[in-house]
Amino acid sequence: MESLCFSALAFPSLTVRTSPFSKCRIRASLAVEQQTSPTKVALLRIGTRGSSPLALAQAYETRDKLMASHPELAEEGAIQIVIIKTTGDKILSQPLADIGGKGLFTKEIDEALINGDVDIAVHSMKDVPTYLPDKTILPCNLPREDVRDAFISLTAASLADLPSGSVVGTASLRRKSQILHRYPSLNVEENFRGNVQTRLRKLSEGIVQATLLALAGLKRLNMTENVSSILSIDDMLPAVAQGAIGIACRSNDDKMSEYIASLNHEETRLAVSCERAFLETLEGSCRTPIAGYACRKEDGNCLFRGLVASPDGTRVLETSRIGPYTVEDMIKMGKDAGEELLSRAGPGFFSR
Repeated sequence: MESLCFSALAFPSLTVRTSPFSKCRIRASLAVEQQTSPTKVALLRIGTRGSSPLALAQAYETRDKLMASHPELAEEGAIQIVIIKTTGDKILSQPLADIGGKGLFTKEIDEALINGDVDIAVHSMKDVPTYLPDKTILPCNLPREDVRDAFISLTAASLADLPSGSVVGTASLRRKSQILHRYPSLNVEENFRGNVQTRLRKLSEGIVQATLLALAGLKRLNMTENVSSILSIDDMLPAVAQGAIGIACRSNDDKMSEYIASLNHEETRLAVSCERAFLETLEGSCRTPIAGYACRKEDGNCLFRGLVASPDGTRVLETSRIGPYTVEDMIKMGKDAGEELLSRAGPGFFSR
């Protein structure tokens, strides 16, 4: 594990300068502590990814909410942010599906949590495997951001406006399959990896003509000025748990459990539970494009929509469910939808 420790209060904003697309401000600076200087022992250490400005933004969002809810955590030095480099951050030359898929951005952070190097772990929920490591719990989801995907291009306003043969960059098989299903004349570069700033730089350099990014991340980074258009849920069903932040702690740490449970947004937690039940039922290959989205309707019920597809987009299977907005009913809906698509897909579909 590689880690650095950041003070949660003592450092001014750091401007991250990237491509001509954007500026991203994140309050983070390396805390260099002199051995001769007195230091305060942190009451809470937050573990997060370090190479992603978005991960840092999510950690600081968590910190701010903890400080607002618990006065003892608002004191200087009470919270520290510990930066951990994950496998997904270290290996950028291969598609995610080729190097292990789920867990690549969480494994080392979870290990630090279990080993007591950090007290809580902040994750993008769409990166979290459907199983949690032993000795950990995830009792909290922060309020969900916009789940839709954003289209970004220097030359076109939407996918429909791209000329035949244009290259769209994405590291997501879910996005690739849905793009090719609707626009088979486009080409998709699926090893289009890196943080948001890296992908925008590659776009500005002309490596691809367009890309898709989660609107939630762009909002959290204050980078929505880069968006050419926003795809509707009908045009691009989002990834399971897209836009949701999860906070985990050790299962035997009652104090940390109380801290983070106080931040939980129950509507988001139930929606994520429904979507993850769907994913868990389907999961058998990280090479299978899967999308799922649960939301509360105006009448208070839950609407769930799920999708599986072949990577080339030639075959897309969809289903939906409506039911009560309760955890038992929503988990059942997710599982039932997954079982339906497993049956409809038939043998071999998930092993391609």
